[in-house]
Amino acid sequence: MNVIEAIRWSDDGRAVRIIDQRRLPGAEVYCELRSVEAVRDAISTLAVRGAPAIGIAGAMGMVIAIDEAGRDGLDAMAHLRVAHEIIRCARPTAVNLAWAVDRVLDVAQASAADGDRLRAVVRDEATRILDEDRAMCRRIGEHGASLIPDGARIITHCNAGALATGGIGTALAAIYIAVEQGKRVSVFADETRPLLQGSRLTAWELERAGIPVTVLVDGASASLMRETTIDLCIVGADRIAENGDVANKIGTLPLALAAKHHGVPFYVAAPTSTLDPLTKSGEEIHIEQRNGNEVCSPFGTVAAPEGVGVYNPAFDVTPAALITAIITDHGIARPPFHFTHAT
Repeated sequence: MNVIEAIRWSDDGRAVRIIDQRRLPGAEVYCELRSVEAVRDAISTLAVRGAPAIGIAGAMGMVIAIDEAGRDGLDAMAHLRVAHEIIRCARPTAVNLAWAVDRVLDVAQASAADGDRLRAVVRDEATRILDEDRAMCRRIGEHGASLIPDGARIITHCNAGALATGGIGTALAAIYIAVEQGKRVSVFADETRPLLQGSRLTAWELERAGIPVTVLVDGASASLMRETTIDLCIVGADRIAENGDVANKIGTLPLALAAKHHGVPFYVAAPTSTLDPLTKSGEEIHIEQRNGNEVCSPFGTVAAPEGVGVYNPAFDVTPAALITAIITDHGIARPPFHFTHAT
């Protein structure tokens, strides 16, 4: 399989190298982010996206902040704290971003280092987060693959693959490992409006890996389940509350409701860094509201009358009662969910 590497250090080690997901599937373009503002902008405009990937980008951006301080003659630790707040606020819903930059800042402050030593400490921690994510993706895939039968027909939503992580993905990792094990699978990818992460990204990624994939509009999933055998749904997550409520890309909740109605297992796959035990339920999850132009003028095409109101939440919350199991790098959790800690 040909699985993409979505984020890594640049060859000179002074930039965050990402594939610009805004350009897919039309062009495979790589960008090197060399400033804190470039990192913040890449996260907020979805050049890099997916909860694990933006956490990694944020952690790497903390190293860029130290380089930036050196270039501009600023106090490195003071600038690191400023960069921490700038990057942390780039997207509010995914817990991984805050988790990663908080972790890097804590290590930096505990080290009491400065100069080149501070940079080395911060870079080591950011690289550790990247390496841990790669390993976690693999473990998630191994656990998740045990739920996928040979010949499975699978529905997924948004993109929870290599493009969304530092490794082979979360939800798609289970599919990749199942294929490695010799299982035959076919995937149905919801297009995922309004930014089409399913049709633009998941379909591109799976086709590139040689895995059969069919794109369908978001509203067609229920009809597909009624008309043919679907073995399971599997999606990623941006935040999982202590009680198992899951925030994921908008459109996940309708998919879960359709799966429940048709008796189709509904699985969520995410690293333990996505677990947020301090958030007791989905009612406490802050949902990011994005610019209405994404709906009214998607990709530069006028799709609604000028001046109409727009409701454009980036995520919705799927109640734990609709979830068959949550797959993490630590194993498979089944209801009743009770996540008391994240690691």
